[in-house]
Amino acid sequence: MQFNLAVLPGDGVGPEVTSEAVKVLLAIGKRFGHDFNLHYGLVGGVAIDKTRVALSPETLKMCQSSDAVLLGAVGGPKWDAPKAKVHPEDGLLALRKGLGLFANLRPVKVSPVLTDSTNLKPAVIEGVDFIFVRELTGGLYFARPKRQWRTSRGRRATDSMTYSEQEIERIVRVGFELARGRLKKLVSVDKANVLQSSRLWRQVAIEVAEEYPNVELEHMLVDACAMRLIQNPAYFDVLVTENMFGDILTDEASMLAGSMGMLPSASLAGVPREGGNIFGMYEPIHGSAPRRAGLNMANPLAIILSVAMMLRYSFGLIKEAQMVESAIDEVLKEGYRTYDIMGEGKTKVGTKEMGDLVAKKIAG
Repeated sequence: MQFNLAVLPGDGVGPEVTSEAVKVLLAIGKRFGHDFNLHYGLVGGVAIDKTRVALSPETLKMCQSSDAVLLGAVGGPKWDAPKAKVHPEDGLLALRKGLGLFANLRPVKVSPVLTDSTNLKPAVIEGVDFIFVRELTGGLYFARPKRQWRTSRGRRATDSMTYSEQEIERIVRVGFELARGRLKKLVSVDKANVLQSSRLWRQVAIEVAEEYPNVELEHMLVDACAMRLIQNPAYFDVLVTENMFGDILTDEASMLAGSMGMLPSASLAGVPREGGNIFGMYEPIHGSAPRRAGLNMANPLAIILSVAMMLRYSFGLIKEAQMVESAIDEVLKEGYRTYDIMGEGKTKVGTKEMGDLVAKKIAG
C-alpha cells in the first residue's frame, strides 16, 4: 500500500525526534511492504526565519493533499518576543484550523516498567490507562477579540473563550464514541460554576448523552479534575474537555507516565476508528526543548508512539501499529532509557540510539 505523509520537523529537538519516527515508519514499510512517500515542509520558528510566516500557503497545501501529517515541535526563546508580530505557535494554530483538526487525542498509559521513573507512588499509578479528548479549534486560543491596548489608566488585554453549540457537540460526541468502545465511562471537564461557556458545554454534553444510554457521563470541574489526576488517576477512562483546560491537564497527566517524552497525540478531523482513514496530524505532546537541541538527548518515544496512532487511525494499519508499540515495550523491558526516564540500573541511550533500538526490533 502507498501513503503520502507530510513531515514537518519544526524547531529545537523536533528534527531530531522526527528523524527517529521516520526511521521507525520506514522499518514498518520494509517489514510489511508499504510505501510511505515523505514530503517535507517548514513550520514554526524555522519557517519564520526563512519565509517570514509560521506556515506558508504552500506548506498548508502540501499537508492538505497528504494522507496524514507528522509534526516534530515548534517554538523557542529566539521567537518569543512579546511584541513580535509572528510567533511559531501561529503556524500550529493555522495547521489545526486549515486542516479541520478539531479533536485532539492524548492517551496516558503508564508502562509497568516505568513506575520507577515518576515522582508518585507505584500504588497510585498502577493500572493507569486513560485518554483525553481535547477540543482543538475553539476557546481562548482562537479568541475574537484577542488584543492588547493602552488606556489612560494603563495597559489592558483581552482574550475571549467562545464556543458554539456545534463545536461542543462534535467534540463531546468523539468522547462518547471512544468511551463506548472502552469502559463506557466519560468524564466531561468544565468550569460550569463560573463560566458561561462551560455552562453551555455541560448542557450540550447532557443532550448528547441521551444518544449513548450505555455510557455513564460524569461532570467534573477542572480544578477537581486536576486534583483527582494526582490523587487517583486510575479513576479515569475517557475525559473530554475544552481547548485550554485540555492543554494544561494533559501536561499534568504526562507526569504520571514519567515524562512528557512518553506521550503521543493525534489531532483528527473526524471521529477516530481503528482501521479507519481519518485525516490527522500526529505529534508528541512535548515542546521543542531548545536547550536539548543537537545534544542527542531528547526522548523520541512520544513521536514514535504518535506514528503508531497514525498507522491505526489514518492508515488503517492495526497490526503495524501494534508492532510499533510492542517494539517500544520490548526496548523498555530490556532496560534502555533516555535521560528523562532514567532509573537506577538502566542503560542510558540517546535520541538516535533509542530510535535504532525500536527500528531494529521491528526489522526482526
